[in-house]
Amino acid sequence: MASSPLLTRISHPFSSLYPTKIAPFYLATEQSFKFPSTPFNFVKHLSSNDNPTIFHNFNFDSFYANLIDNSSHKINITQVHAKLLLLGIQQNGFLVSKLVNAAVNLGEISYARKAFDKFPDPDVFLWNAIIRGYSKYNLFASAVEMYSRMQVLWVSPDGYTLPHVLKACGGIPSFRMGQQVHGQIFRLGFEKDVFVQNGVVAFYAKCGKIASAKVVFDRLEIRNVVSWTSMISGYAQNGQPIEALRFFDEMRSTGVMPDWIALVSVIRAHTDVEDLEHGKSIHSCVIKMGLELEPDLLIALTAMYAKCGQVMIARSFFNLVKVPNLILWNAMISGYAKNGYAEEAVKLFRDMISHNIKTDSITARSAVLACAQVGSFDLARWMDNYISKSEHKDDVFVNSALIDMFAKCGNVDMARMVFNRTLDKDVVVWSSMIVGYGLHGRGREALDLYQLMKQSGVSPNAVTFLGLLTACNHSGLVEDGWQLFHCMKDYGIEPRHQHYSCLVDLLGRSGYLDQAYDFIMNMPIEPGVSVWGALLSACKIHRHVTLGEYAAERLFSLESYNTGHYVQLSNLYASARMWDRVAKIRVLMREKGLSKDLGYSLIEINGKLEAFRVGDKSHPRSKEIFEELESLERRLKQAGFVPDRNSSLHDLNEEEMEETLCNHSERLAIAFGLI
Repeated sequence: MASSPLLTRISHPFSSLYPTKIAPFYLATEQSFKFPSTPFNFVKHLSSNDNPTIFHNFNFDSFYANLIDNSSHKINITQVHAKLLLLGIQQNGFLVSKLVNAAVNLGEISYARKAFDKFPDPDVFLWNAIIRGYSKYNLFASAVEMYSRMQVLWVSPDGYTLPHVLKACGGIPSFRMGQQVHGQIFRLGFEKDVFVQNGVVAFYAKCGKIASAKVVFDRLEIRNVVSWTSMISGYAQNGQPIEALRFFDEMRSTGVMPDWIALVSVIRAHTDVEDLEHGKSIHSCVIKMGLELEPDLLIALTAMYAKCGQVMIARSFFNLVKVPNLILWNAMISGYAKNGYAEEAVKLFRDMISHNIKTDSITARSAVLACAQVGSFDLARWMDNYISKSEHKDDVFVNSALIDMFAKCGNVDMARMVFNRTLDKDVVVWSSMIVGYGLHGRGREALDLYQLMKQSGVSPNAVTFLGLLTACNHSGLVEDGWQLFHCMKDYGIEPRHQHYSCLVDLLGRSGYLDQAYDFIMNMPIEPGVSVWGALLSACKIHRHVTLGEYAAERLFSLESYNTGHYVQLSNLYASARMWDRVAKIRVLMREKGLSKDLGYSLIEINGKLEAFRVGDKSHPRSKEIFEELESLERRLKQAGFVPDRNSSLHDLNEEEMEETLCNHSERLAIAFGLI
């Protein structure tokens, strides 16, 4: 018996339209979806037995819904979609909603939108599918636009629509739109729906309205892990880590187990307060929950250990990620740069750009900071060249960092070139250049730039005045420094410890020790280590033992185990030739288990930094270095130079004193540079 025309059409749906690509639909169905006994087999069985009654009872919705749910590639969806069109059931809202959701899950948001647009009268489920898709892929403006269209067409949202819309409002962010949605939630009666209310809490938190989020949270009758996590994340992201940790403790006390999203925010909070010990306990929790390979947790752990100085541990987490994202690169490079591993930071930055990974402003600033710490002028020029060819060339924060980098690498004129080419000069750029002049003792140029800054209409900040005071200090401009300090309040700036210590240093170095002491005694805040340290240093220069001893006593009460304070006092006694007191300081240091760290001097030759310590003979060219030193000493003596031995140890003879002074690390570095 001949087959039914309808059955023939089902068996070969694309034979006339798509003979080469999609005609063998059975094969595609059975191979792609791997159903052991598919409805198509059942249809073929019907065809052979010619039983149309059973065929007409066949459930198309269930069959095609099953196919859509098992789609793993775009081609599967397009095949099913084409089938629906050929069968004339493309107006089936249930199946089209399934189709849109499947396309969204596969990342085919454009295809999902095309399928949505072809449906004449979408219901709330279809609107939910497309809004969810846009929200899922952070296309927040499109999600809000679709929600607005939905309202215009008088389609009432349900409890699944609103959380995705709120997420979009928080992501833009559009606080006004979110407030309107919140009002609509009350009108629609969703004020007790925990799923919707969690969305409201998250929306207010993302918009920085953490107090409003707390009000909504407090009204929740049922608080699940999402409710708590929204609040913890909100506090952590809005600069309130202590509150985030308090909420986490409260959540644990109620018996709610955290998920990985909550743990990410808790680790971030511990990172912000640099509480490594408690951060490690959260790390243990992550391991116990089997979440140690969760990408976001790896990023959070890397950032925590890096910021807290445990860069080796941080690097081990970094290495676990096969394809690190930008946030992870930034955490690692910044961690290296801020913890004294400048060369490692630069190397990692070079690795990053060699893999063609796009950097952002944070990456660039961290790399520039690392170059400044290395101190190599050649490296600084390489970094400047990279920045000038990148999208960060007009970034004021990056340019400020470049100015600081060149100043610290010894070339303030290059710093001024970066300053001059920066178009939008804010207070940070001006302050960086003033600080650069201050570091190089170019006080007059710093003061001239300050006048230009005021003429440009830019108001100074606390950093500006610190740079100006430093410049005056290094240039001996006592009167200018005194006036600048006292005009800070004209700009509403309260002096901090750094400003007080800088002025004390300026007065003390210039010989105004009594004025410096009176200034300290009249400070409105309690003098700190930097202030007393500046006074002690000045007393050493001018051999004022009594005042120096008083300053040292104050320092010992604040930091009893800081070796530098004892060394400073010892040097003061040595300059005054009070050798018995020098010996007492030595004994006191031994009793406290303190020892002086040996310093070293650096010099850059052909882009490479060389380090030298006192009397260092480990360099391959040490013989040439010491020969050059002897030649220099002979020429210095002929010119009448006499070394200052006042701070040298009294238990050395004249010849030993002279040899110690001549073998100073700075002299070795200079001699190497000369040869």
